[in-house]
This record gives sequence, structure tokens and C-alpha cells, in this order.
Amino acid sequence: MTKEKFLFKEGEYELVVELGTMANLAEKSVKITYGNTVVLTTITYDGNINNQDFFPLQIVFQEKLYSVGKIPGGFLKREGRPSEYATLCARLIDRSIRPLFPKGFVNEVQIVNNVFALDDTCHVRVNAAFATSLALSLSSLPFQGPSATVVVGKINDKFIINPTQDQLLNSEMELIVGGTKNAINMVEAGCHDILEKDMIKALKFAHEHIIKLVIFQESIIKKLKPNKFEPQLALIPTNIEQFVKTNCQSQISKISTTADKKQRSNLLKTLVEETYQSFKSQFQQEILMFDEETIIHNLRKSIDQLLQTTMRAMILENNVRIDGRKADEIRKLTSIIDVLPIVHGSAMFSRGETQVLSVLTLGALAEHQIIDGLGKEEYKRFIHHYNFPPFSVGETGRMGVPSRREIGHGALGEKALLQVIPLEKDFPYTIRLVSEVLASNGSTSQAAICASSMALMAGGVPIRAAIAGIAMGLIKEGKKFTVLTDIQGLEDHLGDMDFKVAGTANGICALQMDIKITGIDFNIITEALEKARIARLQVLTNMNEIIKKPRIALAPNAPKIIQKLIPIDKIRDIIGVGGKVINKIIADCDNVKIDIEDDGRLLIYHNDQAILDKAWQIIENIINPVPIEIGSEFDGKVVKIVNFGAFVNLQDKLDGLIHISQFSKKFNKHIDNLNNVVKINDIIKVRVIKVEDNGKLNLEIIDK
Repeated sequence: MTKEKFLFKEGEYELVVELGTMANLAEKSVKITYGNTVVLTTITYDGNINNQDFFPLQIVFQEKLYSVGKIPGGFLKREGRPSEYATLCARLIDRSIRPLFPKGFVNEVQIVNNVFALDDTCHVRVNAAFATSLALSLSSLPFQGPSATVVVGKINDKFIINPTQDQLLNSEMELIVGGTKNAINMVEAGCHDILEKDMIKALKFAHEHIIKLVIFQESIIKKLKPNKFEPQLALIPTNIEQFVKTNCQSQISKISTTADKKQRSNLLKTLVEETYQSFKSQFQQEILMFDEETIIHNLRKSIDQLLQTTMRAMILENNVRIDGRKADEIRKLTSIIDVLPIVHGSAMFSRGETQVLSVLTLGALAEHQIIDGLGKEEYKRFIHHYNFPPFSVGETGRMGVPSRREIGHGALGEKALLQVIPLEKDFPYTIRLVSEVLASNGSTSQAAICASSMALMAGGVPIRAAIAGIAMGLIKEGKKFTVLTDIQGLEDHLGDMDFKVAGTANGICALQMDIKITGIDFNIITEALEKARIARLQVLTNMNEIIKKPRIALAPNAPKIIQKLIPIDKIRDIIGVGGKVINKIIADCDNVKIDIEDDGRLLIYHNDQAILDKAWQIIENIINPVPIEIGSEFDGKVVKIVNFGAFVNLQDKLDGLIHISQFSKKFNKHIDNLNNVVKINDIIKVRVIKVEDNGKLNLEIIDK
């Protein structure tokens, strides 16, 4: 294969594209170098068409820890399952290129992005998305690109294209946008109360740079002139399609106005069965030519297609949706807090048939999530997990490790909620939220954000504002379109857009947009954002009726905290040799949790305030030992009993002796055996009566 090299100046570095240098047995491979980041993207596909309803596109994003000079952790010392970041990068690329394949194309396609070297000043996901688009455009596959992806930051009211990781720390937003030369087709963002008008400006800024990258790809494509094959599309046979149109329209009209999801599913199932029996009696020849499963499969697809056409016409022409709502109406809302006992905070949010329970857990900072990935970040203290079990849609299915979709929805909620989470210095806890989807009929990720916001407030986490989310949809035919507020499952499935917007009353905190058509213009995005803002305020009003602001106190079972700043030179004394001192404090104080930061910040966690006070008193005695003078009084622990007296520990390693005569004096009788009046580990009140020249202490017992 001929080696080719192309250069493009993008930001601080030069983008270097190399073809024919690696993996030449793949359908197409592209090596991208930007700064010190190197990504190799390969395309392979199966020439056989699959008998299925979906396009089996597999995007793989492989993090190689050698790319940043790390050795993997664990026993095997090799990369294992994809990290959450790798999964999200793969989803990001998938969502930007999937709409650019022709409808009915169902050949299996696998795209592998290998990160060979990583400079953390560059966005590797942007490089991988660029390489994916270019590799597809140069392959024989029917890709309707090219496309490109960029990241936008905002610092001091100025937009920055592909900001560095350090710049993002000070940025008001991290906006990721994918699209073609003509339109945007993918958006994902985390931002700090960005106004809708500013978001539009940022999207337009992003698209300007996308166009430049697409034009660069077009220049390469024009020079190399790739040969494209004519795909065999999985289309419904004409006679089946016509049969369904002729015989099923009245039933479809009824189904398209059935609001109840379960009832609608049952009606569709019955219609498929009845249509098959009717078709079988009329077309004996087709029954002999094709197996029953293939015919039922095509009948189901045709019925689904007819339902889609009917539903879309209802919305565009009559402004009427499946459940009778108008385009901008929200389903019935229900908010509940304190759903569960024992836990640190809980809330349940329902929107129509969608229902999500979110549960809060607070822990010590040491319980943070460790990240073994390519970035600088080694841990995170705020975690949001999202679980979508099959029973939530009334089906059986796989249970186990979270799917890519669950990871993606959990990350979207985390991105939104992170904008209102208090800083570590103000609230030194690890915070975990788990959103359990109990019933799903659309927009579960946004319901999870609503439920999680209330769970945080119910648990006493001092978030700066409540946050809510809403999912917007789109029905578009030619130039005519309708934006839908609060889409349900079927509208998502049969519509053209899923646009999720989460934020506070003051602005947007997170966005995620997926498009099923080649792209949408800014008129649609502007209308969608404004309608989402209105709907978000309605949802927040419902939530505020249940809880308006965070509770002052944490839940009874949540760990309480003492936070102190101690001298750095005392840290060693508190920990002790091999951790002996701190482990003893933990054991003596009911397994209290103690975190000591390098800057001298001391954090003590326990459910019982008395235990906290006890642990702090022990540590304070180590930091500031009470001066030993005649007359000083202590609550000491008996640590040793001998024939002539008992040794009592006063503080840290300091012991004193109570002579046996002092016990006789205390109890007004002669004592031969001290074990009859005192035991090891007894706490007794003592007073210093003499300090020997060698520092030894003589004590008297005040009270046992």
C-alpha cells in the first residue's frame, strides 16, 4: 500500500495524518499524531448482511497504559476491561458517526482506536473521532461523512477550542460537539449554569472549527478517490410492506393513540401475530420460500414503520402525541423523599410511567474511587451510578455488569450533578449516588438527575441549587419540524432526536444530544433549548414543593466528622511506627475512620459524636500533651499490675505508678492483692503527687 502523509495546522500543534504505515491488512487504517498523542484507527467489516433490525457497529477505544508510562495495577499487570473513560469515548464516537450510514445498512462493522502515546495537553477522543471519520471516508463502506469532533471551553467570557486539561479546570464549560460540514449531530456538555443564548454561541463556535477539519478530510478524500461498494440494504419485501399498509392501518391508528405502554405493547404483539396468520393464508408461495421467523421479522418491521409514519403525521399535522399531550406538555410529575430507612438520603421521581429511585451514601474521603487510567486524575470523590434492569421495561434480560448505555447515562447524571456538589474543603466526604430505574418509558437519565438532586438535599449535602433534567425530541420531514417536550420511549424510538438538558433555575449544567438524521440546524437547537428551559423550571417547581433546600443536619446514620488542622511535624507521632499509634486509636474508638492529609488536615469520621470526641481527645493529647506537674489530674488506663502497685497510662507513652499503699489509703484497709480492687484496662482518675528526677511519676488514686 502506498504511504501517504498529510499535515494540517490545528491550534498549538500540527495534525499529522499517515496512511499505509501500520495495520495494512485492515480494510482501512489511519495513524494520527497531534503533539505527542498518537492514535491508530482501523476499520474492518463483514461482507455478509445480517438479519436484524439494527446496525451492528462496534466502536472500541483501547487505552494502553504504556502510552503514559504506567504499568497496570492488579495481579495480571495488563489492561483489563475498558475503563469508564474508554467506554464514554467509544460512545462519543459512535453517536457522531452512526447517523451517517444509510438506513437499512446492517453489515457488521468494527472500528478500533488504539491510543499508542498520550500527551495530556491534547484531547485524545477528538483525535480518535477524526481518525475514525477519515478511515471510514477512505474505506469502501457507504459512509456519508466526513465528520469531526471538537471540544470547547470558556474562560473569562472567551471560547477556547480544544482546551488543555489545565485550562478545563478554570473553564465554565466542557462542550464536546460532533458534526458534518452542514450540521451538528452530536453534543455532550458539562457546564456551570450557562445561559441558553451562550450555549448557542458556543455551538456555532464549535461548528466553525468542525467545518475546517471536514474540509481538510475532503482534500485527502479528493486526492485518494476511494472506491465505495453499493451496499445491500436490509429492506422490507415490497409485498409485505404493501400487505401491512392495506390491512393494518385501522389497528395502527388505534395503537398510535394508546397512552399506556404495556397495553400498547400487547396490542402490537397481537397485531403481528394476526397479520402473520392473515398473510400466511393469502401468500402460500412466500411461506414456502421463506422461514416463519424471517416473515414475522419483516412483518414486525413493516408494522413498526407504519406506526412511525402514522405517529409522525399526527404530531406534524395535528400537534397530537401518542398520549394526547401537545408538543410542549410534560407528563404528570411525582416527587417523594425519605423513601428508604437507614440510608443516608433517598428520593424517588416519577414522570409519567418513568420512575427512578436514587440513594445517597456518604463516606470518608479515603473511600474515594481510584482511577487507573490515562489521565492525571487518580481518584474522584463524587460518584453517580445508574442501573437499568430489564424489569423496568417489563422484560427479561441480561443482569450483571453495567452496559455501555448504563455507564453513559450514569456519567451524564454525574456531569450534571457535579456542577452543584460542594467543594471538598467545605464538605469533606466521598459522595455516592445510585439511581435505580424502576420503570422506564423514556427519559430515565433525566429522572435520575431529578431524584438524585432531591436525595442529596434530603441527606443534608449542601448543594448550591436544585437541578432537574428534561429530554426533548424532534419530528422532522423536509423543512417542517416539531420539537417535543418530555419524550416518552416510543417518541424516542420513532423520532429524529434525543436532546437531554439538565440544569438549575439559573442555567444549563449538562447537555447530551443524539441525532438519528444526518444533522440539525441552529433554529431547531435554539427552539429545543428554550422549550427545555421552560420545562426544566416546571420540573423544579414540582421538586421544590417536596424539598426546597438541603437539610441542615445529616441523616442519623451518616458519618459525622471532626475536621482539624494539625502541625505537619506531628503527623508522624499520630501515625506511629508502622501505623501502630493510629491503629490503636482506631481500635480503642470503635473503628473510627481517620484521614490525615499531607498539608496537616485531619478528618475523623464516625456515626457517634461521643466516639469522635474521644478520638480527637487522644490525638489532641499527642499533639499538645498536658504538662506534667504535681497536682495534675488525669483519667488514666490501668496497663500493668505488679505486687507493689499498678501502672497507669496517662497520655501517649507516658505511664505513672500508683503504689499499693495508695490503694490501702483510698479504701481505708490493708490490701494484699491489687487484683481484688483494680483490673487491667480499668479507667481511673489519678493525681500526680511526685515527679522523680528521672521523670518517673508517682500517682494517687482519686476515684476508681
